[in-house]
Amino acid sequence: MNDQTSSITLPGGFGRAFVLTLREALEGAADDLGDLDRRAGDGDFGTNVRTAMKLLDATLEADPPTSYREWLTALYMAWLGVGGTSGPLFGMFFRDLAKAGEDAGADVPTVAQFADALAAGQATVQRYGEAKVGDKTMIDSLDPAITALRAALEADAETSAVEALFAAEDAAVEAATATAQTTARRGRASYVGDASQGVIDPGSAAMALVIGSARAGADGSGTVDLSWIA
Repeated sequence: MNDQTSSITLPGGFGRAFVLTLREALEGAADDLGDLDRRAGDGDFGTNVRTAMKLLDATLEADPPTSYREWLTALYMAWLGVGGTSGPLFGMFFRDLAKAGEDAGADVPTVAQFADALAAGQATVQRYGEAKVGDKTMIDSLDPAITALRAALEADAETSAVEALFAAEDAAVEAATATAQTTARRGRASYVGDASQGVIDPGSAAMALVIGSARAGADGSGTVDLSWIA
């Protein structure tokens, strides 16, 4: 990656826009995510999403964040307050994402630093969840999103943060949708075997919403497509 693409910075206020967009996206998709989990897991994911968002709201009201790291810290603390499997895994993922640009002392990370933090989060989730690409988990959409994000940055020195994140979002949604054609080998869905076929993995869908919310936070639209989650 050349110096020009590695220095593409996300817009000021990105942390706030990203987290608030993601909050709305997850709230809007909670019913569908819960339904997916009932069809191929233990059915608690929608409840876990709502619990995390309620905890996030309480933190934002009590101690409003003022920086990227504070916004992401509020998010990861909310998820760590959720039980089950998804709470700790998403919490640890967002904890790594909160560190984007930390070593460089950046107020707002560059896109490359954000990609590195996504990769660190993936490594943490895989270390604790022991999932691989193809196991029908959140990793299935996260891994191709990171690959697409980095490829977009490397392919064109004129690329923008939004263009690179659009590429990552497209890859994440495509990969999440494709999990409907696979059988779960990790997580609760693995207990139902072939019954998970034909059902999008809810964790992978939620991770695609994370990537989409990052794009929407960068372009200022605050809008993420939820229509494909079903």
